[in-house]
Amino acid sequence: MTELTDFITYAIESISLGFDRWGQEYVRGPGLYFVVVTGVHSGQYADPLGENMWPTETCRVVTDDLDRFVEAAQTVGLRRDGAVIISTDGTVQEQMVRIKSQSDTGADATSRTVKYADWMGTKHLSAIEVSVREEVVAAITLSEENGRMSIFKDGDYDDYQRDELGGTWRPTD
Repeated sequence: MTELTDFITYAIESISLGFDRWGQEYVRGPGLYFVVVTGVHSGQYADPLGENMWPTETCRVVTDDLDRFVEAAQTVGLRRDGAVIISTDGTVQEQMVRIKSQSDTGADATSRTVKYADWMGTKHLSAIEVSVREEVVAAITLSEENGRMSIFKDGDYDDYQRDELGGTWRPTD
């Protein structure tokens, strides 16, 4: 599972670092929301989001070709909205979705206390909530406002500002 989430985070880092207009007035950067799940998602926690589709003709399985995954993710991040569901085998589901809040699903409030941060927008709030679901391995987001990447697991998160992305592979300035 670590390999799959590493592929996704590498792609998000590449997209964030490759976008050079962060901070410009009236400019929205690429925004992404991936949810890694065991099995195939059901309507219990997600609704189809209209015409928003993942370009499966470009990339159907995350780990098959990282360059094609980055290409598809960049297109989605700039032109579409919604969450992208990825099964633990790396298969990307074509239909993008709106993740329902816990109250929308009729589920009892999670037994785990979720701590929200002031910076979290709708996408991040959704990601932290969905991360406590049993079938969800991780939720990973890229903020279209500032290029921040966040990884949500079990109601916790690791948050990386754009200047923290890239780790050891990032070239020095």
